Amino acid sequence: MTPDIVIIGSGMGGSTLAAGLVGSGAKVLILEKGQQLPDTPETRDPRAIFQRGFFRPKEVWYDAADGSTFNPGNYYYVGGNSKFYGAVLIRYRAEDFAAMEHEGGVSPAWPIAYDVIEPWYSRAEQLYRVRGALGEDPTEPYHSQPYAFPPVPDEPALAEVRARLKQQGLHPASLPLGVDHEAWLRRAKTPWDAFPDTRSGKMDAETCGLAAALKDPDITIETGADVVRLVAGAGGRIEKIVYRKDGELRELAPKLVVLSAGAVKSAALLLASKDERHPNGLANSSDVVGRYFMNHNSTAMIAVDPRFRNDAIHQKTFGFNDFYLSDGKGGRPLGNMQLLGRVSGPVMKAGAPRAPEWALSLLARHAVDFLAMNEDLPDPESRIRVDGEKVVLQWKRSNMAAHQKLIDVMKERFRAAGFPIVLTKPFDRRTPSHQCGTIRFGSDPAQAALDTDCRAFDHRNLFVVDASFLPTSAAVNPALTIAAQALRTADHIRRTELAS
Repeated sequence: MTPDIVIIGSGMGGSTLAAGLVGSGAKVLILEKGQQLPDTPETRDPRAIFQRGFFRPKEVWYDAADGSTFNPGNYYYVGGNSKFYGAVLIRYRAEDFAAMEHEGGVSPAWPIAYDVIEPWYSRAEQLYRVRGALGEDPTEPYHSQPYAFPPVPDEPALAEVRARLKQQGLHPASLPLGVDHEAWLRRAKTPWDAFPDTRSGKMDAETCGLAAALKDPDITIETGADVVRLVAGAGGRIEKIVYRKDGELRELAPKLVVLSAGAVKSAALLLASKDERHPNGLANSSDVVGRYFMNHNSTAMIAVDPRFRNDAIHQKTFGFNDFYLSDGKGGRPLGNMQLLGRVSGPVMKAGAPRAPEWALSLLARHAVDFLAMNEDLPDPESRIRVDGEKVVLQWKRSNMAAHQKLIDVMKERFRAAGFPIVLTKPFDRRTPSHQCGTIRFGSDPAQAALDTDCRAFDHRNLFVVDASFLPTSAAVNPALTIAAQALRTADHIRRTELAS
């Protein structure tokens, strides 16, 4: 039987939207390119994950600047990239929804205010069983509901680091985390950040969103289904989905299509589906599809104190936003700081292959690891293109002066906190540091591909719900914002498409 709704992709957007359709009576089919991630020894093996790239896809993307190729860090499993995420489920700050001036330019206002999405943030936090604490972060926006669970506690070494930073006048705050840390550590004593989840404690798109959705017998998932094309009819509606399964092409003709393949692959699919009536690709009369690609500016900062002993296992429990809304002196914003998952010798070896692993492990024993992250501003010339089956990335980094200022400020603060050595390593294009923005939503069809409910202006039965709808990247992890909007869009679909 032909489903009423087909969702393409089972990541944070697609699975959460499916959860929002539970009990609607609609027949919903989720098409997922990958399979369920099996529980093998490699899932907790840092050498397999970081040094051998065991889970990385066997594909290449192309750099528009010189035509060189690289292996992207996008993953094709049930649950999408959330299977590997650091489980940080943090809200954008309320100020992120208004225009904000940065060193590199202006981050534009959203077409909706924080108050519009706030109730959906709360529902997403409940769905993903977020652990957190209110009142620790001065930049924390209004919450209509408290967190359902208390925060993941600091390990003793990290409690010492938090105390040192407080002495420097900073405001380290517990990260909102979607993880049952006790269950995670029972499976193996490893971090969860960048380690794949095999349903062993991480609250990701599979274990929360999809698990909730599949309790409804009207919602099903088909794995190994690689969507290659959408077909639009003369009236503008999406008439067919063409996908490859077991080496053969198949077709579906649902009433509604929800595209949730991720910021890069969703844009690539729309561009690759061009036809005579849509020579620039589907949903693209505004010419914004593929444009405004953003990817957080991110640098790992390793603060070393030879007297400090870090025996933490997971480490990722707090961050701070003292420089999120300004530079701390009334100047422009710099960005977010948060702990990375524990960076061990085997993890460091991936970025320093010539260094002996024993020496890196010795260094790690006296270090604590942070992520410095700031906003990549939207630019129409930062974009995704397709050339046949090739994905071509033209990423124009922005706001890097602010990123460098954040690094410089934090070097001073770490040294003042007793960490005299601070090492840095920027993340490159192989790391999917929150890719977003390629099918932005907005109020003006001339400037956006989607309306504020994530419905395509050009195709009234097409919705796009993943990181591509984000008009700005802000400077915090986007997973919760994607989930909140997915629930909001699901509610809109129920009210406007399924009510009768």
